[in-house]
Amino acid sequence: MSARSGTPGLLLVGGGGAMTLSVDVAVQALEQARSRGLDTHVTNQAETLAATPEVTAAADGATAVDFTRPGATADWAAARAGSGDHPAVAFGVREMAQVAVAETAERLGLLGNPPAAVRRIRTKDACRAALAEAGFRQPAVRLCHGGSDALAFLAGTAGPWVVKPRDGADSAGVRKVTGPGDLTAALGRLPDPQAPFLVEEFVQGEEYSVEGVFLDGAPRVLAVTAKEKLAPPYFVEIGHVLPAPLPQDTLREIEDTVTAALTALELRFGLFHVELWLTAEGIVLGEVHARIGGGWIHRMLPHARPGLELYGAVYDDVLGRPVELPPASRAAATRYFAPPAGRVTAVDGWQEARTHPAVLHAELRLAPGDVVTGFRSGGDRVGAVVVGAATPEEARELARTLVDSVRITVEPLEDAGAAGAPGRTVPAVPAATAGAPAAFGTRFATRAVPTGPAAPEVVVTVEPRPLTSSFQISHMTIRTVDIVRLRLRRAETTEGEGEIAADLGYGQDGRAIAAEAGALARVLAEECAATADALEPIRSRLAKAAADGVGAPARMLVEMAFLDRAARRAGVPVWHLLGLPEPGLVRLLHTVPIGEDIPLDGRPLKIKLGGAQDERVLRSLLGVDAPLILDANRGWDRADWERLRPLVSALAPAVLEDPVRDPRLIPEVRAALPGTAVLLDEGIATPADAEYAVRVADGLNVKLMRFGGLLPALTALSAATGQGAVRMLGCFLEPPRAIAYAAQLAGVCDWSDLDGHFWVSQDPAVPSYRLDSSAPGIPRIAYGQDTGA
Repeated sequence: MSARSGTPGLLLVGGGGAMTLSVDVAVQALEQARSRGLDTHVTNQAETLAATPEVTAAADGATAVDFTRPGATADWAAARAGSGDHPAVAFGVREMAQVAVAETAERLGLLGNPPAAVRRIRTKDACRAALAEAGFRQPAVRLCHGGSDALAFLAGTAGPWVVKPRDGADSAGVRKVTGPGDLTAALGRLPDPQAPFLVEEFVQGEEYSVEGVFLDGAPRVLAVTAKEKLAPPYFVEIGHVLPAPLPQDTLREIEDTVTAALTALELRFGLFHVELWLTAEGIVLGEVHARIGGGWIHRMLPHARPGLELYGAVYDDVLGRPVELPPASRAAATRYFAPPAGRVTAVDGWQEARTHPAVLHAELRLAPGDVVTGFRSGGDRVGAVVVGAATPEEARELARTLVDSVRITVEPLEDAGAAGAPGRTVPAVPAATAGAPAAFGTRFATRAVPTGPAAPEVVVTVEPRPLTSSFQISHMTIRTVDIVRLRLRRAETTEGEGEIAADLGYGQDGRAIAAEAGALARVLAEECAATADALEPIRSRLAKAAADGVGAPARMLVEMAFLDRAARRAGVPVWHLLGLPEPGLVRLLHTVPIGEDIPLDGRPLKIKLGGAQDERVLRSLLGVDAPLILDANRGWDRADWERLRPLVSALAPAVLEDPVRDPRLIPEVRAALPGTAVLLDEGIATPADAEYAVRVADGLNVKLMRFGGLLPALTALSAATGQGAVRMLGCFLEPPRAIAYAAQLAGVCDWSDLDGHFWVSQDPAVPSYRLDSSAPGIPRIAYGQDTGA
């Protein structure tokens, strides 16, 4: 191991992977060992050693040893030690090498994590079970051996859910499902379809990670990182900000929880990266890793803590040298590029972005001729910009600005076979991202390539918009949305237009939605140009997009624009084109967010619950002379329900929406409230979900942004009507055009909860309105004397 007799050595098990980030991590680990006088030796699989010459060049020696074979690295190292070549440190920077690192350290008598502890955290369900047994919040999870196991788990737990490999990394094969109808597609994305897999409850909350180092066997937190991820169905991280801008008491709670969890899991050596969510119930721990986080966190941390050497701290601790952890005084952020699907025709502004003085690292693996396809795991990324700044907010904004300044122009592929045409294939982002509000315009140009004169140009824009007032529900407070518009243009004329609001609190990033919707719209524009049928291309293409995993917000945006265009061409409103009854007066519920005063004007009240003051709020409603709709947003557990049941029973609300997290409590809730319609909302996103809601409850709340537009929502409502279910038409915080689009279904619903535009626009908050259908296309909301406005 040691090139110089008597010199302590480092054995870097697993070296670096072939990705740029993994190479950079491995080289840094080797350089910090060399600066401490350690001889270095790398082991890795033979093909990866050959593919990473930068890593082998940074080491004193390298040997091909397959770290994925149980015991192979430990056997090799023990044989070397028997001949006098004994390292002082066994270490690894790759996820899949951590078991081999622990086995080797144990065999050689070195400091390290117990192999059993590493195997436990590498096996995700075993880690969940250990954390739950130790008293930490965990989502319900099941190890499944086939689709029947997964269906059984879905039937007995609260959705939505996440399907994932039992042992994996980089979010490969991880996908959200909202009901049984999504399972087939999710199982088809698993890396090994024959291997057991996990299904667990989806956790709703803001996601973070905790980075740190073990010193003298105890965990020390270095930073909490805020994450920006692709929204469901995929979960790829697309941005990081460090340190996370959180209150000090929240940071202390996170640190206490994570250090206690690491101790309970019997981890004691090296670096750690722990994922978690902040939810209405508190901290929910996610996956635990015995390595530094990805996403260029290894570059961000030393910038935030000037003078920090991550790997050097581990080596110094092993060697008994004093370790001083410098304090945090700055911030850093990473942002990944997310170009839409198509063939790249130009990349402009890259040189200026990459040479910005605040850039810590920048890479972009795109060139004209490359084909951008799907983006479903961390390995699919095409480039990133990492920056440093004085504060987290400045770092996030600068990273976004620099990524936005690079103009990537793509043209759509003419057919599915075009991906095999000349040019390198690279991935694209097909869904929304979660995180901070977008502050800039659309960053990618999509060139319309009509197949004939009948195809319109597709233009997508994004505009960040603060709400007129903040909106609080059980698990989040929303303050800003992204307004995303998609126009079908010919010359200076708009032929069709869609407009939605992306709720960042729900993990919807307007700019990623814009990229996804633009790519879908260009394909649909060509298909509509090739046929005289006004509706069939729209129905079939959107159905295929849903099956392919295109996000519901993007599908709704595209559907709006194309149905608007079709109706304008036919000279009728959209509701007439679809054969719907003419919408009459739309009578609204008065939505009252958590923490706001309750009006007593006789209007039906929709009271948001699921907070700490629920008992006080319910008591204040006793004696109110107005129809009541109570919406807990699944904020109650069994203890909450049993405590609040007498008050809810006394109020006898007309509707109780999403009362409990555990669906097994729904029969009990319905039995206690014989005159109340219990409706499901959260996780109801497909016709199959709607059937489930009608089967287990009294009905459902349909939101177009969840279903992906009017067409799938109408299918669900029609089925619910046939079964005598109670139907509510709901919304998120949306612009008036999207609300008017949804209100065309008001005539087939029992309740209309369509007031989300009052927080997004300057429209008056009224008890009712009508739709003005005097012009063809999507109607507009009309206020006047006969509406109560």
